[in-house]
Amino acid sequence: MAKEWGKRGIRVNVVAPGAIATDFGGGAVRDNPQMNEHVASNTALGRVGEADDIGGVIASLCTEEFGWVNGTRLEVSGGQML
Repeated sequence: MAKEWGKRGIRVNVVAPGAIATDFGGGAVRDNPQMNEHVASNTALGRVGEADDIGGVIASLCTEEFGWVNGTRLEVSGGQML
């Protein structure tokens, strides 16, 4: 898609979040203290991600400063499973 849509000036990227404390997966990461602790212990930043951790990255990708970023998978996981 990045190659095809790039001809029209449309950038295509994907954000791959790590474990985020949301309703996803029935809220297991958010609501299960053992799951939360396990994920945090396997993340370089030592905590589970929050929705705001992902939202800022997505908003940044929409700016002109990221105008040359195209066809990229950007992992946003806090360093999970390094």
